[in-house]
Amino acid sequence: MRDAYIAAIGRFFLALLFLGSGLSKLGAADATIGYIASVGLPFAGLVYALTLIVEVGGGLLLLIGFQTRAIAAILGLFTLAAAVTFHSNFADQNQMIHFMKNLAIIGGLLQIAAMGAGQLSLDARRERKALLQTA
Repeated sequence: MRDAYIAAIGRFFLALLFLGSGLSKLGAADATIGYIASVGLPFAGLVYALTLIVEVGGGLLLLIGFQTRAIAAILGLFTLAAAVTFHSNFADQNQMIHFMKNLAIIGGLLQIAAMGAGQLSLDARRERKALLQTA
């Protein structure tokens, strides 16, 4: 059972990162859209909306452990895209640190994508329910 709690705590901290980031963008829509446009991405408003869906929606789903493997993979791809797009100026030490931080986050998300959410999740609850129904 100890591992179940460790997995849930790990999901909590990763989810907190995405939820906090997404919710902070809600309060600064114009500034965020401007920043997205400043790096040359087209359709900055659409990218902003998709970012909110991925960060807030994905963060919530990761937190409760629903469709966790797929969500972790999506969040990992999103984090890789953010690293390459916004943190690839390696001449700037701060940007390099952010890039490396994103790689570490991707590593944690890949672990979840590979191993699943753990026993304290909606995914595990659905699996237990399905087993009971087939027995």
